[in-house]
Amino acid sequence: MVKHLKPAVMLFVILTVLTGVVYPALVTGLAQLLFPGQANGSLIVAENGKTSGSGLIGQPFSSPGHFWGRPSATGPFPYNAGASSGSNLGPTNPALVDAVKARVEALKAADPDNKLPVPVDLITASGSGLDPHISPAAAAYQIPRIAKARKIAPAKLSDLVQAHTEGRQWGLFGEPRVNVLSLNLALDAMR
Repeated sequence: MVKHLKPAVMLFVILTVLTGVVYPALVTGLAQLLFPGQANGSLIVAENGKTSGSGLIGQPFSSPGHFWGRPSATGPFPYNAGASSGSNLGPTNPALVDAVKARVEALKAADPDNKLPVPVDLITASGSGLDPHISPAAAAYQIPRIAKARKIAPAKLSDLVQAHTEGRQWGLFGEPRVNVLSLNLALDAMR
């Protein structure tokens, strides 16, 4: 029995060291060398040097002077990355219809003069509930409210949105999008 136990224990120790220490250290080292920003969480650092968040996880903004992101299925505020999930409400579910109506009413109450149609990404949560991006149309919809709250010319805000609009990935995949955290940091830096 000892004759069979010794090779099994040795194999266990060797594989534990290889798969539990050597391989993770190698992958982590390569990631830090080749993709340091992504390996460290795609963190966005403000001009004051303080980390403001990740470019991959939505951040809650509720001030009238900031751009608002997509609603979160994790709760109204704060965003809870530990509870990341969709609402799983189907299009005919009365709870979804009520939630969308309430979101439209909240947006209209925040900017009663805005008569434009509300972009769908401002009233529906993303699949993860933590989407960091909105469409350029959703950003443009919010410009009048922000211009009024900050006393900034709408054209200046429009230029800011345009400067922070990311195109399709590799020119093919997805839709143009705006990272809300990056846009709001740039907006705060305009003061």
